[in-house]
Amino acid sequence: MKTINFAVIGCGALARMMHIPNIAKSNKAVLHTCCDLSDDALKECKEVHGALHISKDWESVIKDPAIDAICLATTEKLRIPVIKLAIENGKPVYVEKPLARTLEEVYKIQEIVNASGIPFCVGHNRRNSPAMIEAHRIFRNHMDNPQDCGWRWDREGEDRPLRKDDGVAAMTCRINDDWYSWKSWVFDKTQAPHGPMLFEMTHFTDICNWFMNSDPIEVVAMETGMLNHSIIVKYAGGELATLSLCGTGTFGYPKELYEVMGQGAIVVCDHMCEIRTAGIKNVPSRITYPFLKDRHPDVGTQGGINGWMEKKEAACREAIAANDQALQFTAEPDKGHAHAIDRFIDEINGKGPVVCSVDEAVLATRIAFAAIKSTKENRIINMEDI
Repeated sequence: MKTINFAVIGCGALARMMHIPNIAKSNKAVLHTCCDLSDDALKECKEVHGALHISKDWESVIKDPAIDAICLATTEKLRIPVIKLAIENGKPVYVEKPLARTLEEVYKIQEIVNASGIPFCVGHNRRNSPAMIEAHRIFRNHMDNPQDCGWRWDREGEDRPLRKDDGVAAMTCRINDDWYSWKSWVFDKTQAPHGPMLFEMTHFTDICNWFMNSDPIEVVAMETGMLNHSIIVKYAGGELATLSLCGTGTFGYPKELYEVMGQGAIVVCDHMCEIRTAGIKNVPSRITYPFLKDRHPDVGTQGGINGWMEKKEAACREAIAANDQALQFTAEPDKGHAHAIDRFIDEINGKGPVVCSVDEAVLATRIAFAAIKSTKENRIINMEDI
């Protein structure tokens, strides 16, 4: 496989926390060039992460024949021109979500990408979390080939009425967030006109689409300001996905809980560090996953969600003692950021599947815009209207 020379365009906090170090550490990639307007950001890219080159001119970076692929992590204000020039120069693009701030821009990007046939990946990283990949595999295998677990209580037996919706999947997503941690640009309507209903929601609408494996047809949503949102998505096969995003929660508790039900079974992915199942034959009832950046390896050694809670409590005590709030972060779940880059490189080299296509990202974004429209108009929105 060819090692890919990446240029990262837009070296803000997310890029320097995730994409840049992940590219630098990957044995499939080279951190060739980092491009940003900030001297401080570029200095960190070079001195801390080992970027071979730095630049403030994104056009010349894209045109550099030494560059094989682009990681685009700018704000949504600068997406179409970069993507268009990259495509014109035959450079695959990994772009952060959401794709754009408006549906018109989203559709323009989709048109440009689909006309080119060049590999393109949108940063819905949860699809690449090891726990999410396994939860998805277990659930879809069960939905496509359900097997009796042997102990399901069939009270009525042959007298049980036939139901059209028998076995149809349903999903709940609970997101616990703390808005005190949000960056200032979140509140800037010129940069984030729709708030978390767009820039956060697409993560989770994408996951719902992935698990439900059906076409969304209707969306209804309610919100109380920009901090709390509830959304229901109805799919063509009768599937339902319910999403609850709460910005008034706490980092002292796991952020994400996904519960997927269907065909007499359930698969739960808790904080991407533990899977629990029930009603599925020959599948473990509990699977745990390793943490990232665990400063407390001797605490919570049982792993999984209970292990994470013990590690978090230790980290919070440490943060209080040192008067350093950043110390609360330890033993983070693997949300798939590094795997997304590596899997995209496999896609570029023709050695792996499409990671997250522009069409999949557009569909997740359309649901988010349907939810935005639903809250404004206080009604159910048909996806055909989006």
